[in-house]
Amino acid sequence: MSASDKRDGFVVFDKVQKSYDGETLVVKDLNLSVAKGEFLTMLGPSGSGKTTCLMMLAGFETATNGEILLDGKPINSVPPHKRGIGMVFQNYALFPHMSVGENLSFPLEVRGMAKSDREVKIKRALDMVQMGNFINRRPAQLSGGQQQRIALARALVFEPELVLMDEPLGALDKQLREHMQFEITRLAHELGITTVYVTHDQTEALTMSDNVAVFDDGRIQQLDPPDKLYEEPRNSFVAQFIGENNTLDGVVKEITGDECVVQLDSGDLIDAQPVNVSKVGERTRVSIRPERVEANKERLKEGAHTIKAQVLEFIYMGDVFRTRLKVAGNENFIMKTRNAPDQVRHKPGDMIEIGWLPKDCRALDHD
Repeated sequence: MSASDKRDGFVVFDKVQKSYDGETLVVKDLNLSVAKGEFLTMLGPSGSGKTTCLMMLAGFETATNGEILLDGKPINSVPPHKRGIGMVFQNYALFPHMSVGENLSFPLEVRGMAKSDREVKIKRALDMVQMGNFINRRPAQLSGGQQQRIALARALVFEPELVLMDEPLGALDKQLREHMQFEITRLAHELGITTVYVTHDQTEALTMSDNVAVFDDGRIQQLDPPDKLYEEPRNSFVAQFIGENNTLDGVVKEITGDECVVQLDSGDLIDAQPVNVSKVGERTRVSIRPERVEANKERLKEGAHTIKAQVLEFIYMGDVFRTRLKVAGNENFIMKTRNAPDQVRHKPGDMIEIGWLPKDCRALDHD
C-alpha cells in the first residue's frame, strides 16, 4: 500500500493478519482503504474473515500483524472506548433496565457531557430515526424494528465519524429489513458518516453500498462498486456468490485481444471475454448472467453467440419469466426474460435456440 493510500484513506488496513492459534490465518495480508464518508460493505460467507476485520477495527480483536489506521493515526493499541466509533449489532445490545433515553444518554455520560447538552443530542438522534415519542419506554416494550432503530440512534448520538454495523438487520423480517436498509443508507449519506457494514446478504450489500469488499478464505476477492461487482466479476467465486449465475465448463482454444474461444466439455464452441485465463489449453468456467440470455431472435443483437437448449421448466413470476434449460449438458442453466407481449412462453420439452453477447460471457478460473 502506497503512502498516498495511507494519507487519503480515513480507515486503512495495512498488511493486516489475524490468527487465533498462531498457525492458521483467518485474515491474510489485508490491504484496504475506506474514504471519508464512504459506505463500505464487507460481504462474504461465514468464516470468510469479514467479521474478524470489523472486530479488529472496533478494537474487540487485536491484529496479529500489520497496522490499522483511523484518520491517519495507528489505533492497534487504542482501547475500544477511546476510538470514538459507533457500533450497531444484530442483537441490538440495549440495556434492558434502562429507558430509551437512558440508553442513548449512556455513551454521552461516559464522555463527560453536561445534562443539557445530552438532552439536545438525544432528542436529535431519536428524531433522526423517528422514535422521539419512545424516549421513556424500556427495550422490552419495543418491537424488534423499533429496538434496532434505538440501537442505531445510540450509535449516532455522540456524532461519531465512523460507524460499524455487524449484521444489524439479520433478525428483522423481509419487509422491515428492506425499509431499514433504506433508512440506514439515507442517514449515513445525509450525515456524511463513514460506515463499515458486515453482512452475508448479497442483496443488502448491493442495494446499500458505495463499495463492496467480497471476502473468502481471509482475503478480499474483489473490491468494487455494486454494479461493477455484479457485471464484471473477476473470478468464479465472486460470479457465483454475487447474484444468480450460469456456468459452463470448457477449455480455452484461442485468445485474441479481448475475446477468446472456449470449447465446452459438450464440444460446443462459444465466444467469451478472457477475464481470468491467460493461455490456450487452460481449463475455464465461463459465466453468463440469466438476464443476459435471450431466446427471442429479434432481440438478439448482431454478433450474439447462439446455442441449442432444451426447456426443462418454465415459471411465470409476474414481471419476469424464469426458464430452466439444459445447455451443453448443464441442466440448471437459467434464462430470465421480462414479461412482454412478444416474449414466448416456452413449454417443457421444447428445443429452442438461445443466445448472448460475447461481452456478457466471462471466461473465469475453473476452480
